[in-house]
Amino acid sequence: MQSLQAFKEINFTNIQLNKDTIAVYAVRKAILKAIDNQKNLFSGKLLDIGCGVMPYKEIIYKNNPQLISYTGLDLQESNFHDTQIADEQWDGKNIPFTENEFDCLLATEVLEHCFEPIETLKEMHRVLKPNGNLFFTVPFIWPLHEVPYDAYRYTPYSLKLILEKAGFNNIKIHPLGGWNTSLAQMLGLYFSENRLSRNKQKLGKYLALKIIPYLLKRESKNLTFGHHFMPSGLYGWAQKY
Repeated sequence: MQSLQAFKEINFTNIQLNKDTIAVYAVRKAILKAIDNQKNLFSGKLLDIGCGVMPYKEIIYKNNPQLISYTGLDLQESNFHDTQIADEQWDGKNIPFTENEFDCLLATEVLEHCFEPIETLKEMHRVLKPNGNLFFTVPFIWPLHEVPYDAYRYTPYSLKLILEKAGFNNIKIHPLGGWNTSLAQMLGLYFSENRLSRNKQKLGKYLALKIIPYLLKRESKNLTFGHHFMPSGLYGWAQKY
């Protein structure tokens, strides 16, 4: 099974597909694309909530004169990193900043870990300036992780509902991938995370390395939510009026 240390060492923003990255390749490429395509929407003072190692800081800052500052916020103790990298700490509930302090918020793969998501989103809404934006991503197809701090998997409809209840408006939610990306992600996870014999895992990874690029290349460019649609994950924006 893939070790936590191996996950830590896999690059987020320049990830290459190989036997050690097949479990995370599809999702990290999708999140990176979503952020990179819309990084011009990040401006002013940015707060990265649940920042981890702040992997997207460089690409958001790059060629973006609109961004004034980038602050990372994370738990004091995290399963993801051994040392405290964040600029500020929080308890997972109360954000230690004043009202209307930030122009935009970044929350990648965070909301699934919030057992009271509406209350957490209300805190995000509180520290966001009027007309400010929250950018978020959440998984849909992903195994239990950071157990026991793994709370939810959202549909676009449940995610929109809790954002509205927290006071957000102008909510736009999109799939990170569809059926092909979902299958590519599952293949990578199955042959990395499943308890298989060494020979089966080796053969499976070899086959996955052949199939995953084919699946991702064939992913539709016009993904829309609907009956029997399979998103690999979700991303979007929500605004504070």
